[in-house]
Amino acid sequence: MKVDSVRELVTMIKKDKSLEEEIRKDPAKAIAKITESPLKTDKWIYRIVVSALGLAVLLAVSGGIYLAANKVTATPEILIAIGSAAVGALAGLLAPTPGSK
Repeated sequence: MKVDSVRELVTMIKKDKSLEEEIRKDPAKAIAKITESPLKTDKWIYRIVVSALGLAVLLAVSGGIYLAANKVTATPEILIAIGSAAVGALAGLLAPTPGSK
């Protein structure tokens, strides 16, 4: 859970006695754990997003091939747009961020 204010943190501590104990033992570690984004800790989020985008790319490509094989005069622009957007999103997700090791 991400905490955006000190008031939220105080409320969480009042409700959760185990959190209160963790903060007493090691405040820096406990607070860092609370404020950390789920995107950094949950690997399944990226797996699901990458899988969905990869599926969108495969469907767009296979749809284009199917339409070309059946002699359709023009590939619908929406098919091209979805495929292009999914490829761009995958590139953005999988490319290393500037400054990363």
